Amino acid sequence: MTAALETERLGRRYKLNWGLRNCDLTVPAGKVTGLVGPNGAGKSTLLRLAAGISRPTEGTVRILGDRVAPGAADTQRRIGYLDQYRPLYRSYRVRELFDFGRHLNPTWDEPAARQWLEGLGISLNARVRRLSIGQQAQVALVITMAKRPDILLLDEPLASLDPVARHQLMQVLMDMVASEGTSVVVSSHIVSELEPVCDHLVILSAAHVQLVGDVDELLATHRRLVGPRRDNPGLGVSGVVSSERTDTQSTYLVRTAAGSTGLDSAWEVVEPTLEEIVLAYLRNPTASGPGGLSLPAGAASDGEASR
Repeated sequence: MTAALETERLGRRYKLNWGLRNCDLTVPAGKVTGLVGPNGAGKSTLLRLAAGISRPTEGTVRILGDRVAPGAADTQRRIGYLDQYRPLYRSYRVRELFDFGRHLNPTWDEPAARQWLEGLGISLNARVRRLSIGQQAQVALVITMAKRPDILLLDEPLASLDPVARHQLMQVLMDMVASEGTSVVVSSHIVSELEPVCDHLVILSAAHVQLVGDVDELLATHRRLVGPRRDNPGLGVSGVVSSERTDTQSTYLVRTAAGSTGLDSAWEVVEPTLEEIVLAYLRNPTASGPGGLSLPAGAASDGEASR
């Protein structure tokens, strides 16, 4: 199956600094992929390159098998891109924004757009400037989806939204994914919101890819170990992601083989949440995921603490 998004040594430099560097990545089609990382990690840069809005300094990016070139009409028709700032004409009515969408996109789905908007309780006659921030985000997402793209690239769509607005927005998105099989790449700082909906995960750190994998596999191959103070976690561990040690206790977040039962019996073994896994990697940029260089078992990490 053709990948939704592929990059090869992709990089984008801004004057003296790299926004993204040596990015080799394959994102599966037909899945929801979460893109996480701290500010400045390269999330927005990657999405803008994938959408053909920015031109790479080096390397290549492909969307559904087609090489992306800024301004290439054939590729642009297949892509739905939502910028993190959700630019909308504030003086316009929602109806007028729909008119623009219909005029610019041959695949525009007016009935679906109206149905989504009605489900959100937003009037076609409402002026954008009179809508709440959450409602503006919902309108922007509806316009992006009504294009009926093969892939959606969403940059921080949940930012600045209250919990109810976040839930409504994600529900609209998941309804489309379920009915159309659309590929989605969505960046967010809110990992807990991504966990219920994401099939695949990418962590970016310091302009590089740190971890890539299916969510189920990542959950199956990471464990939190709690036990007496020790300098290393011992048997059954392929890599240490983070460690914390007090005078009497050690806590490790480690990688193991899927379904591994060979861990040292001295440990209490806990299944971490996806958010705990992500935070452990982000706190320790020297740790990398499956297929990359890993810390040796017992190596100290940035997460180590002594009290």
